[in-house]
Amino acid sequence: MKAGFSAFERYKMKGRFKWIAAAAAVILCVGLLFACKKDKGKEQEDISESTEAQAQAQASGEEGESEPARAEEEDPNKLEDGMMRSYLSGLPVDEKIGNRRPVAIMLNNLEAAQPMSGISKADVVYEYVVEGGITRLMGLFENYDDLDKIGSVRSCREYFVYTALEFDAIYMHFGQAAYAVDLLAQDYVDNLNGLGEAGDTCFYRTTDRQAPHNVYTSASGIEAGIKKLGYREDHYDGYKGKFKFCDLNEVVTNEGGGSAKHIEPDYKINKPWFDYNEKTGKYDRYQYGAPQIDELTGEQLSYDNIILQYNKWAQLDQKDYLAFDCHSGGIIQYCTKGMFTIGTWRRDVDSAKDGNVDMAPVRYYDMDGNEIEINNGKTFVCVIQDSALEDIVLE
Repeated sequence: MKAGFSAFERYKMKGRFKWIAAAAAVILCVGLLFACKKDKGKEQEDISESTEAQAQAQASGEEGESEPARAEEEDPNKLEDGMMRSYLSGLPVDEKIGNRRPVAIMLNNLEAAQPMSGISKADVVYEYVVEGGITRLMGLFENYDDLDKIGSVRSCREYFVYTALEFDAIYMHFGQAAYAVDLLAQDYVDNLNGLGEAGDTCFYRTTDRQAPHNVYTSASGIEAGIKKLGYREDHYDGYKGKFKFCDLNEVVTNEGGGSAKHIEPDYKINKPWFDYNEKTGKYDRYQYGAPQIDELTGEQLSYDNIILQYNKWAQLDQKDYLAFDCHSGGIIQYCTKGMFTIGTWRRDVDSAKDGNVDMAPVRYYDMDGNEIEINNGKTFVCVIQDSALEDIVLE
């Protein structure tokens, strides 16, 4: 079981919480139910009469001596020795990289902090609203060894920690809101805090931007911080990852779903959107009226999967600090290849490490209860206040 209560739960227990989920009923309307389908290339044709006769002859022991044995079907996910499929992207990676715990880094998304550095190397990115309607990003990195500049790095919000725990990640931040202190103190949360013991080891400031937009980390800083605090470097035994990826020779198309060539998650300040790029088969990311680029590469951010995840939420105080319910489940819209399908999210309690539901990964299911397979590649998850459901644009 988890230790203590989240800020969201404490808020409800004080009797101040009002449910803000009326719009969720829209999802259940007839006509919004789409099945997530995979394009597996050629489908096997119906068995011909001659093949059927051959099978019957084989079963009765009458098959001729010249009939060759059927070749075993090759495993589409078979990899070279020393390689494995990434828990973050589903793509082949070196086992040393794939078995290493990722780092989940809080990224400054204010306009004054653009462009970010190193974000294109994050295989998974989460975006949540924080106070004042601004958003903050969290990038999950597994292959960061060649990065000398990642950031800029900002402070922690409790709900990001719950998300990092889904990936068995080491959480990196520069300070924290008061509501996150109790969770950060739990022994199952491994974090590197710029205002804590590992601060000078992990982080550095640049002179090209004013504080607080000039704090960065690096591969060497990450490694030094992990060693200094003695954190476990590899995934725990039995870790299975969060996402269910399709086979390497398959492509999820969401055939039969709704159009999602243009996506607006309705964040009010940065006003981001994603446009599907027919040439690359990926979604290009925009915000603040322009393409979002990585300072280190000069290239626009692009993603194979976009997940809109709707969470219950509450405002905690007059300073507009928010809480998100990261445990109870809700609605999702999964977008890929210019199409979307509707489903649900919930914590997979059976996969929780040591029975701790805070460490249980969120999984995604279609409306028939089957776990959704997503495409291999990079994923961007927009966690959205459930009251904003009707304001989201998918077209």
